[in-house]
Amino acid sequence: MRFEISPADPNLDTELHIRIVDLPPGGQVTLEAAQRDLRGGRWRSANVFTAGADGTVDLTRDAPVEGSYDGVDPMGLIWSMRTQDEPAFDRRVDVRQPTDLELTATAADGEPVTARVRRRRIPDGLVRTEVTDDGLVGVMYHPAAASRLTPVIMLAGAEAGIHEDDAALLAAHGFAVLALALAGVPGRPPTLQDIPLEYAGPAIDHLRALPFVDPGRLAVVGGSKGGEAALLIGATYPAVTGVVSIVGSGVMIAGINQDVMTGSFLDIMRTPVANWTLGGEPLPYVPTVVTPELEKLVAEGAPVQLRLAFEPGMTPDVVAAATIPVERINGPVLLLTGELDGGAAFHRIAADRLAAHGRPHEHVVFPGAGHLIAAPPYAPTTLTVLPIAGVTFDYGGDPGSTARARADAWRRTREFLAAL
Repeated sequence: MRFEISPADPNLDTELHIRIVDLPPGGQVTLEAAQRDLRGGRWRSANVFTAGADGTVDLTRDAPVEGSYDGVDPMGLIWSMRTQDEPAFDRRVDVRQPTDLELTATAADGEPVTARVRRRRIPDGLVRTEVTDDGLVGVMYHPAAASRLTPVIMLAGAEAGIHEDDAALLAAHGFAVLALALAGVPGRPPTLQDIPLEYAGPAIDHLRALPFVDPGRLAVVGGSKGGEAALLIGATYPAVTGVVSIVGSGVMIAGINQDVMTGSFLDIMRTPVANWTLGGEPLPYVPTVVTPELEKLVAEGAPVQLRLAFEPGMTPDVVAAATIPVERINGPVLLLTGELDGGAAFHRIAADRLAAHGRPHEHVVFPGAGHLIAAPPYAPTTLTVLPIAGVTFDYGGDPGSTARARADAWRRTREFLAAL
């Protein structure tokens, strides 16, 4: 019995082809998968397979007879991993470190066999540049010795910071990607409060001036709060020729005045602030409201969805003032939504407005998926309820649907950018 795994040196967003060969036909084998996340947390899955008549188990062909996932899924053993530790958000991470996938196959009458696959977060063949011109804070990746690349600005969500590894993985598919920090890093505001929309201007100018890009094309990509930002920046700057908003919003939502990982959820919700300013003035926003229902859920330690704080403030006048004029975006728009994401209605506002103005767009709603579809694929998706800011957040969706949506959203994003 032995493993056959290809490719041998994959990136994190690469689908693996995993086979176990030299088994007795019809024999059963237990396949265990384990890895650590960037904070050292342990993840594990276990599944039992029956070898085919050819004496192999092929994850692109065979479904487990029991275990952590159902059906045929080449990457099911990874997305179905469950954490073995309490989630930790207070440890510093180095996103440039690879992830080692440890595989163990055990048959009833034989010694276990093992294999290790090193999955790169930062693909080979890329050039990394820290961008600090004109007050910008970001990290850019692009393929070496390339030309006429489509430049992309990538924005993080409410967690703020820089999604450097996501930018690198996307750049490896043939783009120049700037992971731009709006907040949460040295040199930027600590939280998403009163962020000048003008900050995007120098980032756009910086990218368009690079000798290896096509200055006639430029896209903005963001997830969650970053998806809202992507739509707003696209509606403000004509140089933006395409926008991808993943679980974002067509209306401006209240900003955040505390760190979302360590602050107080109820305090944040009770003190709504503007996320954006333009010309020194705050832009309109949907305020957050703490209702008795929300207070009760928090007091009981029950999972909560953010929509409970947003929906009470969405009066017609407020929504009209805070709606992003997405029809002004100078190019196509791709909206990617999880059906069971608590904020799914916010994307529909953008889709309806684009449709009403006859603007090119596609709105994809992934059945059964929740909020956590914005990251690159092929990571565990089983942790859908997380303790953040003193409460337990419910991000919605089932793990399998969210995993499939994440992979499809990544594919659609790449294809959208390549077609600009």
